Amino acid sequence: MPGILYITPAYHAGVVEVAGKWVPLYLVALAGATQAAGYPSTIYDAMTKGVGLEEIEARIRAVKPDVVAVSMITATTPDGIKIVESAKAIDPEIVTVAGGIHASFMYEDLLTRVPALDLVAIGEGEQTLVELLDALAAGSDRCAIKGLAYRDGGRIVCTLPRPYLQDLDDRPMAWNLLDWEDYTYFILPGSRLGAVATSRGCPFGCTFCSQQKFWRRTWRCQSAASVVREVEELHRDYGVDVVLFTDDYPTPDRQRWERILDLLIEKELDVKILMETRAADIIRDQDILWKYHKAGIIHIYVGTEAASQTTLDLIRKELTVDESTQALRLCREHGIITETSMILGFPDETRESIDRTIEQALVYNPDFAHFLAITPWPYADIYKELEPYIVEHDYRKYNLVDPVVKPKTMSLEEVDQAILDGYRRFYMGKFKEMLDERDDFKRTYMFNAINRMMNHSFIRKKIGMDGGKMPEEIRHIVESDPLAQDALVCPFSRTLTKAVNS
Repeated sequence: MPGILYITPAYHAGVVEVAGKWVPLYLVALAGATQAAGYPSTIYDAMTKGVGLEEIEARIRAVKPDVVAVSMITATTPDGIKIVESAKAIDPEIVTVAGGIHASFMYEDLLTRVPALDLVAIGEGEQTLVELLDALAAGSDRCAIKGLAYRDGGRIVCTLPRPYLQDLDDRPMAWNLLDWEDYTYFILPGSRLGAVATSRGCPFGCTFCSQQKFWRRTWRCQSAASVVREVEELHRDYGVDVVLFTDDYPTPDRQRWERILDLLIEKELDVKILMETRAADIIRDQDILWKYHKAGIIHIYVGTEAASQTTLDLIRKELTVDESTQALRLCREHGIITETSMILGFPDETRESIDRTIEQALVYNPDFAHFLAITPWPYADIYKELEPYIVEHDYRKYNLVDPVVKPKTMSLEEVDQAILDGYRRFYMGKFKEMLDERDDFKRTYMFNAINRMMNHSFIRKKIGMDGGKMPEEIRHIVESDPLAQDALVCPFSRTLTKAVNS
């Protein structure tokens, strides 16, 4: 029986890693399908483990897989290619497979440039990989397998498209293959972090987004009962007490969504939930936001993206500034922690327009805000429009953190400095606001988050602590406010005290 080893690239980029170590849910689903079909399956989450290529190569030698599968988003593609090349160098008989959103759209480029790559699994890979392993076991031809691309002599062959899975309920998930001690949500110390995709896809057409392209603006979902069974299994069998709903848009079906909330309330699982959704759905659900809170939803990301209606319309966000303002306010009123992001660096961007965006973020007043550089995924709808302004072609920098698009009247350095200023201005004000927070859970949560920021190299740079010194704005607040010294109930207090007394 051919065995398969799934590997995450050893890539790291700023914002996401500040808050937690995240389950590679896509690999859990793929490995669940191949494991259920009887094929030896292994997951090596190199990204979460923080290891490098040397450790990955050691794992390949130890497992001796017949197939090595690597999932690639644009930023992780260079590191994914290194894994593929290493696997072939270790054993030329290993079949190498790339999947994920970048590989699915850029398969011709990858198969042309990377001789060590044998196959690309396009789109959803559960059935594709099972059929590939079936073909390897039987010695049969791969040309009948839907959703594959490969070289055949001097040409690249793409087989018929793989239809989307129609039933997402009760799919086999390879939870048993994870090293569960690796996964935690740093903001809640001692937690064990799991993940559930309640749905796949999004019907909206934001031009900068990769997901609407990957799912072709479709949306499919698990039933409410199936979602809650999965949360319950993670809690019961693996000790998970924080769950990230990974889907881009879990809430379009109000009836189903409310049923999920009702079942979570009924089960009383004591599991905290992190999620994202659209502002319009929060406004729609204002009469049941109390159920969000009671069901365990503690943190919601709302994609506001821009300060002006002109920019929102340009990227086809189908959102108004007023909707964002109202949705964030409603969440705050119901004790739900809010997070949002603003995209900077469009071709017509100026320092003045960026300042207006930062000011709007202050008006929105979420608990967390991120200031992100517009990133031209090479397959996104907006790519052609941005292409004349792209000055950085290293995919490792296509991470929403490093500017790669040069506006007409700004340099990349000026865009990066504007991003730094956004973080500094937002979190200087937020720090003082958090000192006045009277909700014990939220205050502890927020201070734990700031503690992570203060001690993470990326965020230290973004708020001006890359030299190791506390910004004077924070030092003044700490020295003048007894809450900062006497009432903090998290590790941040030790960080601040040490900094003040140094």
